[in-house]
Amino acid sequence: MTKIFGFIPARMAASRFPNKPLKLILDKPMIEHVYERSKLFKKWSKLYLTTCDNEIRNFANSKKIPVIMTSKKHKRCLDRVYEAAKKTKKIKNEDIVMCVQGDEPMMRPEMIINALKPFKKNKKINSTVLAMDIVDKKQFCNPNIVKIVHDVNDQVLYTSRSPIPYSKKFSKKIGAKRIYGIFAFKWFFLKKFYKTPESHLETVESCDSNRICDTGRGQYIARQRYINSFSVDTPQDLKKVAKYLIKEINHFKYLRIK
Repeated sequence: MTKIFGFIPARMAASRFPNKPLKLILDKPMIEHVYERSKLFKKWSKLYLTTCDNEIRNFANSKKIPVIMTSKKHKRCLDRVYEAAKKTKKIKNEDIVMCVQGDEPMMRPEMIINALKPFKKNKKINSTVLAMDIVDKKQFCNPNIVKIVHDVNDQVLYTSRSPIPYSKKFSKKIGAKRIYGIFAFKWFFLKKFYKTPESHLETVESCDSNRICDTGRGQYIARQRYINSFSVDTPQDLKKVAKYLIKEINHFKYLRIK
């Protein structure tokens, strides 16, 4: 039986917003929101935080959250997830390893379900990335939001911080999508990914998925309709996320301040 292992990578030295994993949103560190919401998915074999920073490890220990320490050398979240997954020594080749990025405090458990759906539809799929519809021009042009172009079979062709696919005038009809920070890999494919050298376009765009696009492809989108759910890339995003989380207090019990 295929098992599902979840990993939430986080580090304090993020170049665009240092120390953000422990920044407070509604009196809880951002990384706690991500863990508590991820935990609502009930089919994990195990769910871990993974980090290279003692501050995050100490926080995890204080909350009795499983945590795996990794090297400081990793530039990309998927490389960190690979190291953490390898350290468990529990994962078989056909098991699923999922990465839920630590800056997604508004993620919902149904997004994890959506990221897994392509594996059930096509047994040959080895990797997915959650792709959310883009509904406004501001998101489309935001360089902090990574856009996805895919082929007619939903295989990822390219990811970019630039507004793609190109259009003289933005509209929903162009079918623009963005990476929402949830990735899933069969374990053997993540091992292959890790052993592949970082690619030129991965470095230029600062996006892991381009390593796959650059070296033979093999990643597929998992479709996610647009909902109000925002990543945290800047200090300003903390306030925006807090505004929306307040509206979710009755839906997510962990948000209620004790």
